Amino acid sequence: LAELDAAGLLRKRRRVASPQGPRLRVDGADLANFASNDYLGLASDLRLAHAARGAIDTWGVGSAASALVSGHMEPHEECERRFAAFAGVERALLFGSGYLANLGILGALADRHAEIFSDRLNHACLIDGARLSRATLTRYPHLDMAALALQLEGSTAATKVIATDTVFSMEGDMAPLAELARLAERHDAWLVLDDAHGFGVLGRNGRGALEHFGVASPRVVYMATLGKAMGGYGALVGGEATVIEWLLQRARTYVFSTAPPPMAAAVASAAMALLEAEPAIVERLHERIALLKARCAMRGIELMPSTSAIQPVPVGDARAAVALSDALRAAGFLVPAIRPPTVPEGTSRLRISLSAAHSTADVEGLVEALSRALAERGG
Repeated sequence: LAELDAAGLLRKRRRVASPQGPRLRVDGADLANFASNDYLGLASDLRLAHAARGAIDTWGVGSAASALVSGHMEPHEECERRFAAFAGVERALLFGSGYLANLGILGALADRHAEIFSDRLNHACLIDGARLSRATLTRYPHLDMAALALQLEGSTAATKVIATDTVFSMEGDMAPLAELARLAERHDAWLVLDDAHGFGVLGRNGRGALEHFGVASPRVVYMATLGKAMGGYGALVGGEATVIEWLLQRARTYVFSTAPPPMAAAVASAAMALLEAEPAIVERLHERIALLKARCAMRGIELMPSTSAIQPVPVGDARAAVALSDALRAAGFLVPAIRPPTVPEGTSRLRISLSAAHSTADVEGLVEALSRALAERGG
């Protein structure tokens, strides 16, 4: 712990004393919130709160058992049906979280005779899922399709699985899904997509990365979380009916976990219905993204290449990133410093997360404060 502290890597929790939203009361201070994954501002939306209260009144607060015992209730069934239609997949399965979903997917698809090909910057849950599956884990350089193609050509594994984030959570850039789908087809591989930061953000009405890139394949196993843009909690996995049935039978994190509360399923259904009815919410988010990028360009502030709601500012040194985050906090803005081991050594950064709930004044104020902090640092 002392070594972590000396290296600027010790993590601390913040005490939030307000609902999630574009402004938070954090450890006694009111701050503009550019730290969360509430990309559409739905975490405190009263319409979703109404759906949650209705579900509690009707179904209670707990599922009381795993889905395969007696925990699969009508709200879960409805949520899975709605997601399949919304995301354009044949069938879906509801998990307790995105982390559980990815561990379950990779453990069910792969074993010691398989090889999993993982982007080097994938989220920890894909890395951990690959390790727990006991498959050979082969990592390819970030977004390098030529390197991946060579690795696939050289593989003799009985089962091949390509696993990738769609939107990378610490970079904000996107995987080339159409090319990945072609490689999966050519090499008889599964394509596991973690759309945690794309679902609700990309595609028409926020339908996700599959719709955004126009990808449809029986080889795709598609995971979307409900705790980010959708404002609630849990995760859904979609794909061809047969592979979803296999996950239902063999994904240990599904079989041996208590089913999510019926409230969580009802909130997810309400969020998808809301996006279908009000596409302007997603459009507003993309307006805020464009505004931030334009204002940063005017101020000469470097951003990492990203068109998503995640807009990182490269810093390099972990202590310098923390100092910049502290300066922004003193100016009234909550922007986290991202440090190793979340990102590779020497690539620490500020991670700006945008929301449809941010006003133009919020965004412009952040850029002004960031410009001042960088100037004081000499950056």
